Amino acid sequence: MKSFFALAFLVVGMAFGAGSVAAQDKTIVDIAVGSSDHTTLVAAVKAADLVGTLQGAGPFTVFAPVNGAFDKLPAGTVATLLKPENKAMLAKILTYHVVAGNLDSKAVAKAIKKGNGKVELTTVSGGKLWAMMDGKDVVLKDEKGGMSKITAVDLKGSNGVIHVIDTVVLPN
Repeated sequence: MKSFFALAFLVVGMAFGAGSVAAQDKTIVDIAVGSSDHTTLVAAVKAADLVGTLQGAGPFTVFAPVNGAFDKLPAGTVATLLKPENKAMLAKILTYHVVAGNLDSKAVAKAIKKGNGKVELTTVSGGKLWAMMDGKDVVLKDEKGGMSKITAVDLKGSNGVIHVIDTVVLPN
């Protein structure tokens, strides 16, 4: 598991420039804005008026779905959520991807081990996510039973850390 996290950190560091001093000065929002793999997430954060919140002091741990994760949702879901009248629902879904605190991959792995293979995380929206191992992969289970694999870890910003996920997690 340790080698997975080290490799994933190296890959994400190269993709996002996380190893540079400039990356450490960027908020988690700035980092997401700079990622071509997170354009849908950025559009959603803007539509939900969460930019200011996520640029705040934090710290935050964000499980950031890639564009392909949003593509897995039923047709029309993203377009519907981006409508102004659905702002509250969109905000709930997005804040379900955020945990207060700075949980880097080592902290997540330690918590999973301490929890005998699973750790419950309380999200900013008030919901629950569970992190666990699936072979060598760390996965999240949402309140609806959906699963999302963490594909890259430890993208560190000035106000928290981002872990990239392959599926949107959904609250009840």
